[in-house]
This record gives sequence, C-alpha cells and structure tokens, in this order.
Amino acid sequence: MLTGSEAQGEIREHKNARLGAGLIAATVAGNALEFYDFLTYSTFSVYIGKTFFPSKDPFISLLLSLATFGVGFFTRPLGGVLIGAYADRAGRKPAMMLTIAMITLGTLGLAATPGYATIGLTAPIILVICRLLQGFALGGEVGPTTAVLFECAAPGKYGAAVSWQIASQGIAIFAGGAVGGILAAVLDKEQLAEWGWRLSFLLGLAIVPLGIYLRRRLPETLEKPGSHGGGAILRELFTDYPRPVVLGLLIIMCLTITTYIGNYMTTYALTTLKMPPSQAMLATLTQGVCTAMAALVGGRLADRFGWKIVMIVPRLVLMLAIFPVFMLLVSLRNTEALIGVAAFNALLSACSGAASTAALASIFPNRVRGAGVAIVYAFAVSVFGGSTQFVVAWLTGTTGDPLSPAYYAVLTSAIGLAAMFALPKPPAPPKHD
Repeated sequence: MLTGSEAQGEIREHKNARLGAGLIAATVAGNALEFYDFLTYSTFSVYIGKTFFPSKDPFISLLLSLATFGVGFFTRPLGGVLIGAYADRAGRKPAMMLTIAMITLGTLGLAATPGYATIGLTAPIILVICRLLQGFALGGEVGPTTAVLFECAAPGKYGAAVSWQIASQGIAIFAGGAVGGILAAVLDKEQLAEWGWRLSFLLGLAIVPLGIYLRRRLPETLEKPGSHGGGAILRELFTDYPRPVVLGLLIIMCLTITTYIGNYMTTYALTTLKMPPSQAMLATLTQGVCTAMAALVGGRLADRFGWKIVMIVPRLVLMLAIFPVFMLLVSLRNTEALIGVAAFNALLSACSGAASTAALASIFPNRVRGAGVAIVYAFAVSVFGGSTQFVVAWLTGTTGDPLSPAYYAVLTSAIGLAAMFALPKPPAPPKHD
C-alpha cells in the first residue's frame, strides 16, 4: 500500500498545471465519446444489423449487430494492461494521444464503411475490426485520464477534479439520447436505415479535433517518464498492490452494473413495461442529466466529508431502496415513475462513483497509477458492463418477473459495499509544490 509518507513525498512535476476547462475537456473527451458511441450503437442497432448483417429474419440481424457491439468489450482488458502500463512508462500525454487517435479511427470506420450490399463480407469484417480497435483504446483511456485529473488537482480538490470522469459520461449519455431522439423525429425509417444512423456517429466525432488539439497542450504529470519498463510496472502493481486491485474490481463492478442498468431503462420501458418510444427515451435523457450533476456534487462532498463515507452512503441507500422503487414503476407504468427511477438510480450511483474513482486514484502511487486504474476499470467493465443488459434481459425473460433488474442491482451492490468497507483509507493526498 501507498503510505501517507510516500504520498506526501511524491515529487510534483506539474506544479504549474491548472485544472481549467481546457484540461478537463482534453482529458474526458475520449471517455465521453465512449458513452456517446455506446448509446448511439444501442439506439440504432436494428439499422446497423440490417446494413452489415442482412437476413430474412430481422431478429437474426439484430442479434449479430449486438454481438458485434459486444466484441469491443473483449479487447478492453488488453488495452487496460498495455496502454495503462504505457502511460506509466512513457507518460500520460502520449498514452492519451494514442487512445483518442484509435477511438477516432474505430468510430469513423464504423460510420463510413459501406454496407454488406455494397462490399459483401468485407463490410462486417471491417465493422468487427473497428469495434475491436475501439475496445482496445477505451480499455486504456480511463487510467491515464483519471491520473491526469487527479495529478493536476489543487490541494483539497481531488474528488472535484476526478468527478469530471463520471460527469462526462452523463453529458455523453444525454447528448446521445438527444441526438437519437432528434434524428428519429426528423427522419423517417427509410432515411434512418439508409444514412441517418451514420450521421449520429459522425456528429459524435465533432469533438475529436478539439480533443486532439487540447491533449497536445497537456502537461506531463508522470514524474519520471522512461525510468522503468512496462513489465516492471505490472510486476510492481500486482506484487505490491494486489488488494487494491481486487477491491477496485469489485467496486467498479457494482458501479458499472447500476450504470448499465440505467442505460437499459429505455429498452426496459419499451419491452417490459410496453411504454411508447417517446416516453421511454426520457429515461436516457434523465439519466444523463442526473449522472453529470450528481458526479460533480459527489466529488465535492468527498473532498469535504471524506471519500469513504461518500462512496458508501449513496450505495447503501440505493441497495435498500431500489426494490420498492422498481415495484412502484412496475405498478404505475407511467412517465413520471420512469423518470423518477432513472433519476434515483443515476443520482446515487454517480455520487458514489465520483468518490470511488477518486479514492482508487489515490490508492495507487504516481508510478503505477495509470496502469492500476486502467486495469481495474477495463476488466470490471468488460466482464460486468458487457454482460449487464444480457443478464437483465435474460433474468426478466426467464423468470417473467419485471423486478429482475432490481434483484441484480441489490446483489451486486452488496458485494460492492463490502469492498468499499474493506478498501484501506486513502492516504492524505500529496501536496503541490
């Protein structure tokens, strides 16, 4: 474990850095594009399936489309290991330039590749390659960006700084829901199927030039770039910090599952509650707004009252209340109840998530922070984020119980809470020179 004296003794080479709007935008651009891409792909998966996997059975096209989306999760752990170690070897800045370039290529390839009708089997092959590339890059994105936010924060503002990592997800979810809703409103089904879904991805790429420009101007916050190799970084991480790695995986697991349950709420409203699309989409928009607001509030509360208490209390409330909240939604099945459940889940999950992310960043020292956070995040999201919607849909369909998402959230929240209680108290954050 990183001791308090070690933390206090860390040399700050970024003392002139300031966590301004430009630095925040530069660090969270890739993470925001990830969530925007996720929601956009889910929203238009039917059209993507028809474009790249034509079949006489529309359901088969949809399944193949969703399976292709899922392959991106398989390369995240590899990206977390390799890019995370690269960020601790060569520096945060080169790692972040690499990830945003790869994310851009993957998303652009997905949007621009002709369909099966034009280039045949080459089309789905390119689609799979693009998803693998995106997954690899996104697996390594969170580690170095979280490290930069933490390492550029002013004294006593570490939670507030790192909270932008979670807030950016909410902003992206809202943007994705808004773009999807607008395109669905102004275009007919034929236009959406032919080119409208591609437009949504291209709109997301609009932030990339700004992100690249700003990342090139970032300060380097790794203390001694090039002083040790990737293998040495990984050996140190798993030899000296195995407990934080395991506990971090369990904490991110429960955060990820409730986040993806929130992402599933629109589909849940459509398929299980049989609500009209115009009402169902409000769940996504609500989740985005509430996630962004609650993350920023949670980060500031963590700085004031301590990271551990702000991790635990919102998660405990969510675990105890989510079952009766879902019961109310299933009973009422109206817009107000749907918005209420989406807001409830997002507010508590994001508040806890902001404090948890800051705590995990503080546990690992500067020399292995990028790899530690990247690996914990990538493995947890790959295993649990990639499977949450399938598990929830399977449980609901198999049991016929519309409360299945609540059961899953309660079980995984209990595991996450145990890990939060067991997480060692973070050392006092190092002071800036």
